[in-house]
Amino acid sequence: MKYWEIITDNLKKAGWSLGWVSAVDREGRTIWIVDAHRDDGKRFVVRTDELLTAFVETEIGDSSH
Repeated sequence: MKYWEIITDNLKKAGWSLGWVSAVDREGRTIWIVDAHRDDGKRFVVRTDELLTAFVETEIGDSSH
């Protein structure tokens, strides 16, 4: 299991719904966007160059675990 998969499992157990997508910006770089939200209105949207970094930043933003 990859580290970002462990993070997604932990976030889901903490009540977060997650979505992520990769895109290519106009300079040809791949970017990752992670969107995490809960029913209580909390939401995090993170954009980074690496998928793992996006999930780590989302996990840091979630102080519930």
